[in-house]
Amino acid sequence: MSSPSRLTPEIAAGFARIALGHVTRPWPYKLDQVLAGEEDLASPRRLHPIFFGSFDWHSCVHGYWLLAAVRRRFPDHDIAAEIDARFAAAFTEASVEGERAFLRRPNARGFERPYGWAWLLKLQAELIVLGGPWAACLAPLAADFADRFRNYLPLATYPVRTGVHSSTAFALALALDYARAAGDRDLEEILRAKALSWYARDLDCQAWEPSGEDFLSPALMEAECLRRVLPQVDFRAWFAGFLPRAAEGDPASLFTPASVSDRSDGKIAHLDGLNLSRAWCWRNIAEALGSGDPAAEAARTAADRHLAASLPHVAGDYMGEHWLASFALLALTAGRGT
Repeated sequence: MSSPSRLTPEIAAGFARIALGHVTRPWPYKLDQVLAGEEDLASPRRLHPIFFGSFDWHSCVHGYWLLAAVRRRFPDHDIAAEIDARFAAAFTEASVEGERAFLRRPNARGFERPYGWAWLLKLQAELIVLGGPWAACLAPLAADFADRFRNYLPLATYPVRTGVHSSTAFALALALDYARAAGDRDLEEILRAKALSWYARDLDCQAWEPSGEDFLSPALMEAECLRRVLPQVDFRAWFAGFLPRAAEGDPASLFTPASVSDRSDGKIAHLDGLNLSRAWCWRNIAEALGSGDPAAEAARTAADRHLAASLPHVAGDYMGEHWLASFALLALTAGRGT
């Protein structure tokens, strides 16, 4: 796949076909569960009647988000009918109740926290904007995860500053998209207040990254999170203190794409995701900074460089293919309010 700067119908359809090929692929599959007894042992499809494909639960969730996002942007493309058929098969009252039943297990309190929680809410946000019957069907499951954020965040004294699934900045950013789409003002305020309490005082980020298994930038995800909660003028001031030498391309680690040595290794393949998610963040940050900010051009250049490094590798080995297209879609639609 080439490295265009923006999403086209052809690329979007290609991403959708990748997702359609894996959201119902049952094996291999990595379960996330605590076993209380032999009665908890079951196949992924019995445990998760909707999100049983794509290697793991959260990747299946954001595979469905990708399908919804493509469906909304290109409603007249031939792929739309295939997406509608998949949604009709997946999003039923019985299947949603099956997913909710797993959450009610006593040992499922930490299930997919916070990454899967955030992606489920991001999916629901997309379905709300898309329109149609699917958002109403999934609403009870989304409400369960919104409540989990409400219950968890008051207990979360400290942020988790990682480049993997435990990143709290990533989770807050996606959950905010849901709160706004759903008109959940209470949840939006909880998320906004926590983001500010965790990150608003951070200065002169050293950006000691990437780590060997990152698919998110701890530094840039924090900035992307605060971009969502601060007024633009306040974000510009905060960013100037957070990365004061960004216009000079410093710290260099943030402006240099990660090298991926083995795309058949699932954890090393995370680094393609890092390049794509950095491109997403850099494009949104550049848009927020505006053309008059000297760091904006450096951000745009860094975004293009990161996108070119990993967009050609979205498809190929299943260790990346089951999830990378979602991050490629984020990157290709960033910076234009889409």
